[in-house]
Amino acid sequence: MSALIDDYLAGLRRRLPAPVAEEAAAGLLETYEHHLGTGAGDQEAARAAVAEFGDLEMVAGEFTRQAPGRHAARLLLATGPVAGSCWAAAMIGGRAWTWPVPATARLVFAGVLLLAILALLVAATSRHSYQRTRLALLASPVLLALDMTAITAALLAAPALTWTLRAAVAVSVGRIALNACTLPRLTTR
Repeated sequence: MSALIDDYLAGLRRRLPAPVAEEAAAGLLETYEHHLGTGAGDQEAARAAVAEFGDLEMVAGEFTRQAPGRHAARLLLATGPVAGSCWAAAMIGGRAWTWPVPATARLVFAGVLLLAILALLVAATSRHSYQRTRLALLASPVLLALDMTAITAALLAAPALTWTLRAAVAVSVGRIALNACTLPRLTTR
């Protein structure tokens, strides 16, 4: 096999997770074999296959833009303001500052939420690093746990189940379902 093909394959394996790199490699090798089958020499077939397949940076970038983690992060970030607004209304309307929740717990919750949002922002905006899109795999279960924690804490600590609290719980249950559906796709690639 040509050194050009070997170098390209090595570049794919450096930039992409193994299953994705192997999928791309199979396409390149098929193209290379096709050109060899038409009578092209080894170097000519390699150059034609690489030219047809596309620049390594462009190919890796396109796989990164289509990464499941990038899409999941964008979806979770898009639903975040709705959930946050519902919880803010429920907390203000229910005078959450009077609930028996320790200040330390509130700070830890806020800190973990901020870290999860930052991880999602990195995953959602990554254009050249597939590995960064995988941060959604870390942030997704954290958000799932935070939604469950918010629901549990509110239902245990709130003096009344107001309509705003019900709306916040409903939105968080929806995000839990969305997250549970999205999470398996993040683990496969």
